[in-house]
Amino acid sequence: MSKKAFDKIAAGLNEALEIARGDAKPAKLYVPPEINVREIRKKLNLSQDHFAAEFGFTINQIRDWEQGRTRPLGGLRAYLMLIDSDPKVVSRLLHSSIGKRRTKAA
Repeated sequence: MSKKAFDKIAAGLNEALEIARGDAKPAKLYVPPEINVREIRKKLNLSQDHFAAEFGFTINQIRDWEQGRTRPLGGLRAYLMLIDSDPKVVSRLLHSSIGKRRTKAA
């Protein structure tokens, strides 16, 4: 192993230790490769239709994700993480944004 490779690995380990201790924040947001949409929806006690309508998805997206035909990719997984973390805030932000657009159009 070259000195350069060792230094990079050591720096990464030191950064990981600092993050674990709470002395530093991760450089990137971790978005897991899989999100259990059904679990999020059930936790909110919403039907597929209501979940889709509340958060701007199509009913087909919800069905496909929950039945394993497709999975949410990229930013959709991050968005679902936000919904899972604080659905009331996400909903409030979406509804206030819609209200602002309507008043501008009027």
